[in-house]
Amino acid sequence: MTTDGLDDQVIGVLGGTGAQGRGLALRLAQGGMSVVLGSRDAGRAGEAAAALHPAVTGTDNASCAEQATIVIVAVPYEGHRELLAELEPQLRGKIVVDCVNPLGFDKQGPFPIRVPDRSACEEAAAILTESTVVGAFHNVSAVILLDESIESVGSDVLVLGEDREAVDTIIALTARIAGARGVFGGRLRNAFQVEALTANLIAINRRYKTHASISITGV
Repeated sequence: MTTDGLDDQVIGVLGGTGAQGRGLALRLAQGGMSVVLGSRDAGRAGEAAAALHPAVTGTDNASCAEQATIVIVAVPYEGHRELLAELEPQLRGKIVVDCVNPLGFDKQGPFPIRVPDRSACEEAAAILTESTVVGAFHNVSAVILLDESIESVGSDVLVLGEDREAVDTIIALTARIAGARGVFGGRLRNAFQVEALTANLIAINRRYKTHASISITGV
C-alpha cells in the first residue's frame, strides 16, 4: 500500500490502443494502478490489454469511461471533440486528464494546429462542464513508455488545471510512473504551448535520432 491515496482508483485510458495510451497504461500498471483500456473496438482493446500487463483490462470507450475513476484521454485530435461529447454523461464528476496534442505534419515537419478553443485541454473543459479537466502527459515519449528495457522514463510532466486538489492528484499519479515527475505548469489557459511543444520535440527526435522529453530545473 502507498500513501498517495491512489490505491483504490481505477485509471481509464480512452484511445488506449494507440501508442501513447498503451504506454501510459503499461507504466501505470507497473506502478501498481488498475487500468482499463478503452477503444471503439472492445475486442481490440482486450487484445492490447492482454499484451501489456495483468493489471490492464480492455473494453469499449463508453464502458471504460464508466468503470474508471480517473480518465486519461489519449485519442487523436481529429476525434477528440466528438468522443468527449459522446461520453460526457459517463465522465461527470471525474478527473479527466487530457494529453491530446493537436498537431499537423507536412514536408517541413510537425507543427501545432490552431483549434477553436485554443487547446485540446480547453476544448475538453468546455465540453465536460461537470468534470474536472487536467492537462498532463503531453510531452512524454510513447516509444520510451512502451520500451520495457528502459526502467526509468526520465521525464518531467507538466500538469495544468484549475482545481488544485485535482492537479495534486495527477502529480501523485505521475509519480507512479518510474522516473517521471509531475510539475505544476499553470492553469488550462497555458495548455496550448505545452501541447504545441510536442511539435518541437518531434522535430528534435527526427534531427537527432532520439526520443526527447523535458526536464524542469530549479524545482
